[in-house]
Amino acid sequence: MTETTTALTDISGDYTLDTSHSRLGFVARHAVVTKVRGQFTDWSATAHVDTANPAASSVTLTINPASISTGSADRDGHLQSADFFDVEQFPEWKFVSTEVSRDGDEWTITGDLTIKDVTKPVTIEFEENGSAKDPFGNIRVGFEGDVTINRKDWGLTWNAALETGGVLVSEKIKLEFDISAIKNA
Repeated sequence: MTETTTALTDISGDYTLDTSHSRLGFVARHAVVTKVRGQFTDWSATAHVDTANPAASSVTLTINPASISTGSADRDGHLQSADFFDVEQFPEWKFVSTEVSRDGDEWTITGDLTIKDVTKPVTIEFEENGSAKDPFGNIRVGFEGDVTINRKDWGLTWNAALETGGVLVSEKIKLEFDISAIKNA
């Protein structure tokens, strides 16, 4: 038996992001020659979606930077330290949308990203991947997006010069969002 789903025409409503079926990740160039990928495993988000009036939509995201996971305990520990995230002093990051627009399945979300008590605007492009009712009766929507930021803008300045030129960690960091959200009852 093949299961089929039908996309919903109006996904308006309040949502909680399903962190067990979503990924909040990043990519950073390391030692000029390769990319390191990682993700945060402890975060939460809510969203209000208004398809008729996208400007009335909103998103709030909270991240625990101590939950970083790159596949290397030593690297994770260094990123959690005062050299980078200083998770002892700054245990929470936050994104709060300030503007939302939509063009078909493309959503643009601008908001304030706060890392280490430094707040800067960020604009993230998202593609709406679809919507469906899951086997448990939940309405789900999916979005994918990414944005490249300069980590120095948030005071993340630690680095080491390489003998052959360049630096150990790139300034540009790509943030990646693979989102599954469940409509609140």
